[in-house]
Amino acid sequence: MNRAEIEAKVKDFLINELEIEEENIFPDAKLKDDMGIDSLDFVDIVVIVERNFGFKIKAEEMVGVNTYAKFCDYIENKIK
Repeated sequence: MNRAEIEAKVKDFLINELEIEEENIFPDAKLKDDMGIDSLDFVDIVVIVERNFGFKIKAEEMVGVNTYAKFCDYIENKIK
């Protein structure tokens, strides 16, 4: 899976499952401040990522992952 496919899948679940407005999803968008993702949404994200990408997110690995681009980087690095 290449970077474009990862970004497309992430954008799709952010819009369709977390109901985030598409205009709020851009590379430097902050997950919390710009997209409004809270701790309850993060629980959903863990399940969605496991279903779509086949791995479990570990909270300690998410330190510093605070933007859409960094989140996509994280996923890309985990599935390589």
